Amino acid sequence: MSSLVLQIIGMTCHSCADHVKRALLQVPGVHHAEVSYAEGLARVKSEPTLDATTLFGAVKTAGYTALLKKMPATNHEGGLVDKVLDWVGAGSQRRANPNTNLHVAIIGSGAAAMAAALKAAEGGARVTLIERGTTGGTCVNVGCVPSKIMIRAAHIAHLRRYSPFDAGLPAASFVVHRDRLVGQQQARVDELRGAKYERVLQENPAITLVRGGARFKDAHTLTVTSAAGGEQDIGFDRALIATGASPVIPPVPGLLQTPYWTSTEALIAEQLPKHLVVLGASVVAVELAQAFLRLGAQVTMIARSAVLSKEDPAIGAGLQAALEAEGMRILTHTATQRVDHDGTRFAVDTNNGRIEGDRLLVATGRRPNTEGLGLATVGVRVDKNGAIVVDDDLRTSVPHIYAAGDCTTRPQYVYVAAAAGTRVASNMLGGDTALNLSTMPAVIFTDPQVATVGLSETAAQAQGLDAESRTLSLREVPRALANFDTTGFIKLVAERKTGRLLGAQILAAEAGEMIQTAALAIRNGMTVRDLADQLFPYLTMVEGLKLCAQTFFKDVKQLSCCAG
Repeated sequence: MSSLVLQIIGMTCHSCADHVKRALLQVPGVHHAEVSYAEGLARVKSEPTLDATTLFGAVKTAGYTALLKKMPATNHEGGLVDKVLDWVGAGSQRRANPNTNLHVAIIGSGAAAMAAALKAAEGGARVTLIERGTTGGTCVNVGCVPSKIMIRAAHIAHLRRYSPFDAGLPAASFVVHRDRLVGQQQARVDELRGAKYERVLQENPAITLVRGGARFKDAHTLTVTSAAGGEQDIGFDRALIATGASPVIPPVPGLLQTPYWTSTEALIAEQLPKHLVVLGASVVAVELAQAFLRLGAQVTMIARSAVLSKEDPAIGAGLQAALEAEGMRILTHTATQRVDHDGTRFAVDTNNGRIEGDRLLVATGRRPNTEGLGLATVGVRVDKNGAIVVDDDLRTSVPHIYAAGDCTTRPQYVYVAAAAGTRVASNMLGGDTALNLSTMPAVIFTDPQVATVGLSETAAQAQGLDAESRTLSLREVPRALANFDTTGFIKLVAERKTGRLLGAQILAAEAGEMIQTAALAIRNGMTVRDLADQLFPYLTMVEGLKLCAQTFFKDVKQLSCCAG
């Protein structure tokens, strides 16, 4: 009888140990096998003639990696010597980190990828990051950072043209130098990408950056093709797919033959259009449409259904009214039938007539970047839109392959991607951490802003909850009155019997700064009375949450300005 001890790489839970044990016991000649997830070891008794490579193959078939472990002559593991070494702080140095030999391959370099890479490297894993394009992903390069800079510049332009205080602070005339604004914007983008992505990667010896496009060769190997066409295979124990998403281009006749913009081109356009036509009325569409409007362009928005159709209808209606008050033309329930370009101008044919403009922005959603990855080769399941299906632990249908960020079925927000990335790394290293999105706040950076968290009244009722809601106009919020800006409202949703807060929807200039208070209240199981009894500073916009909570049991119009 022969005894072997194998180091098993890639186990993340006790169930993994059971899988390895079953695989080993199925090998002819194996008489006994015990697998410890805590130790990362398998102890096997077998016929002397059984080759260790046969055991390695059985473990690999089960989805893990095995190495022959050399045991010391005297085994005192778990004995007094270990305890003494632990007491004096030397135990961790003497015993190898069980994740030291774990190799993690990550496809992408955006928020999810970077968060996972740093967490995995911190835990002792060796990480290979594979990027086919610009380091940093969507947010820093073509998403959150440049768009919010542009939106802020447009807000300043708007205030110079108009404010509620024009009687005492007359509007100023000015010229928009769009090329200079873009230069300032892109300099900050380059700065952040360099500091938060490129330099971080360069200074972390546990992370190797490989340039090229990746596809799965098999369940433990990626083939990476460089821009020059060369190929290399990269083996891994764990893999993370974090490839992001790209703009969807709808199948409108003639559109592909025109020089249309997506958000990527719009954000770096150095000349302002005279008339911008926008296809779409969701988040990216409304943010950029208002920014161009405030910088001086005429804007027409074409909405297939309604503005922000996925939100509470009051939110979309309220934002539409605010945008139209600024001069935007919005065509709702309008189908785009054809797009043409004559070399100078766009002609957009719809069921509501023809709209012409010198620029066309297509902002009709984003699609996961999952084509060409070879997912079918290894059995990674995607939905009808190509989004990778993951469980609460961010595992795909292949247990040792994970996915996070915009390429998955989870909401497409950078902070969701980053949170998912850290949880993926934790789970790869043996943890069991789920991504809980029940209190995920969301913000749309228009003016007024849209901010939501938890359940809408309709969603709560669809889940079988007996829900009720209250809506407070900003005309009842002292800070909004002092700002001479009462456009918008605060809406809270609560369980009727218990008063437990279920959701919040806010349309207000500072909605994004208010929503986290509601998120924390929901997260901690607060009732509307709990919220109404809290101390809120006066004068602040967030005090509106307290006032809205009070409307569940009193008429706030009968209160003094700062009544508790």
